[in-house]
Amino acid sequence: MKKGNSTGYVAQLILVTTLLQACCATAFFVDAAPQPFVSPGYGLPGFNSMRHRSILRDEVAARLKELGNVSDSRHVLERTFLSPAALAAGRLLASWMRDAGLRTWEDELGNVHGRSDGANATAPALLLGSHLDTVIDAGKYDGALGIVTAIAAVKVLKIEGKLQQFPRPIEIIAFSDEEGIRFQTTFLGSSAIAGTFQPKHLKNVDARGISIGAALRAASHLGTLESLSTMKYEPTSVWGYVELHIEQGPVLEAHGLPLGVVEAIAGQTRLAVRVEGSQGHAGTVPMSMRKDPMIAAAQSIVAIENICTHPEKGVGGSRGATAMSTAVNHAGAIVCTVGEIHSWPGASNVIPGEVSV
Repeated sequence: MKKGNSTGYVAQLILVTTLLQACCATAFFVDAAPQPFVSPGYGLPGFNSMRHRSILRDEVAARLKELGNVSDSRHVLERTFLSPAALAAGRLLASWMRDAGLRTWEDELGNVHGRSDGANATAPALLLGSHLDTVIDAGKYDGALGIVTAIAAVKVLKIEGKLQQFPRPIEIIAFSDEEGIRFQTTFLGSSAIAGTFQPKHLKNVDARGISIGAALRAASHLGTLESLSTMKYEPTSVWGYVELHIEQGPVLEAHGLPLGVVEAIAGQTRLAVRVEGSQGHAGTVPMSMRKDPMIAAAQSIVAIENICTHPEKGVGGSRGATAMSTAVNHAGAIVCTVGEIHSWPGASNVIPGEVSV
């Protein structure tokens, strides 16, 4: 987050982040007995969070629940990039943004934007938000928390008559893809805005063989590199970015901390590995004559776990040594996961001929 040169600007930013934290803290305890919560106005006379508890707590909790029911699956929360549920969620979020006094639009990658120009439409903007897509069998707070609380914070500013007085534009962005589940490519929504979208990704296909470009066109977007290249936000147009996010992990709880400030996030590299062997009947091929790719895949998974748990032991080769040296310097920061495994033909009495991880 970029620091402002004016203490007044910093005070305004503190107000927004305080409101976001208030939403976060109270939304999780909506079923508990109401407790007084008073936040200072930080130079904005007349602000009293108790007066807006119905928005900062009750409405946030209700909207998170409503958004959590927008799913492509009847059994678990599943909302992947440009799926019917994701598009429905985008429309719902846009309606809440308009309710907060923001003008809205959807960009060429499906990101949903809501913006108020404040007192100076040409000033660099304060960006707020998070992602609207989910993993499969997701939690309802992942991503949604950062969007819904941002909307609530801006809505309170509107009710207090402070939104148009804000010294710079405020823009909330609900990013269309962060998880990368559908096309195995993460951060699609934010990469175009950052100007780092890779042209090759338009050809990535999902499990049904639909490319990203085709999916965009089906959602009434152009789906071309030219259209996506116009989405980049110049650094000078952005004053700062604030995202409130659930940890999605056990570290803060283990240390007894209610909040943490994120300095960096995990960069992702994804690999699809296919191990080939010799398919055969499970009852008639002797163990000594088998070439079972499942065993090789299992050994590879264990090796990956060992490398990431003990990076100081290193791996062979200069590139591997360099990578492990970096990992050791950031002890505990490297993580490795094998989240999918498929065998062919996938029968209990057949030695697989091929295993994909």
